[in-house]
Amino acid sequence: MQVVEAKVYTIRFGGRKQAVGELLSVAGLAGKLEAFFCNASSRQVLIKPNIVNASPPPVTTPAWVVGEIADFIMRLGMEIDIVVADGTGEPDMETLDLFELHGYPEAVGGVVFMDLNHASCRWVALPAGRRWDGLYLPEAVLDSFLISVPVLKAHTLAGVTLSMKNMIGACPPEHYQEGGYWRKSAFHKRIQASIIDLNSARLPDFVLLDATTGMAESHLGGALCDPPVDMFLAGDDPVAVDAVSAGLLKIDWHSIAHIKEAAGILGCAECVEVVEIS
Repeated sequence: MQVVEAKVYTIRFGGRKQAVGELLSVAGLAGKLEAFFCNASSRQVLIKPNIVNASPPPVTTPAWVVGEIADFIMRLGMEIDIVVADGTGEPDMETLDLFELHGYPEAVGGVVFMDLNHASCRWVALPAGRRWDGLYLPEAVLDSFLISVPVLKAHTLAGVTLSMKNMIGACPPEHYQEGGYWRKSAFHKRIQASIIDLNSARLPDFVLLDATTGMAESHLGGALCDPPVDMFLAGDDPVAVDAVSAGLLKIDWHSIAHIKEAAGILGCAECVEVVEIS
């Protein structure tokens, strides 16, 4: 009998926005928030979508999805501040302008929007780092309950961009542009090792992954999944969520180095139970 080491929860979208709240409820987000804030000095949740550029979904995370997450948390009645934050890789635009462009202020009420490209940072040492001996990361990312909200996409360099790859948006260009065109260009060198180091420094506490469409070829364009995947996934193990999500793109997670190397260290990929919510 196989021992289950992680669970990934899934639900069909079917055009039902309430599916997000139903998934978060069954996946136990409320209990995870309570457990986190019992021992944390912070009373802040940081929701990190993928706002890589000005392209509409499915390149970027739909505003309404983040709105459903924020509404779910607010309905819990806990005294929690909610921040929606990212740091775009687009060199000619600012993150807060992109939030406006993508309709976030209208879709997500009662939250604070933050540009992680300009946030206060601190050093996180990585004695066993594969590429870096440490990273500068925003204090808000380090201290808050962190929810990664990626979209399901293949990636031309990393193979896939899911919950762990989504963390690159949190990194400050001051340290990680390194003269490149994109604001996070440093991560494009040895990208698999870079993703492992980044998630070793700060692994998301929870993941809600939008697989309602799916980008089958690339992270910025190309063919979409046909038919659309029409699904959301959630869980508190980013490695497990990413392993299951890679399969939705017909990609074996063993072929994605940052998932394979994270398995057994940052999370589980082998003994994962997929719980389908009807």
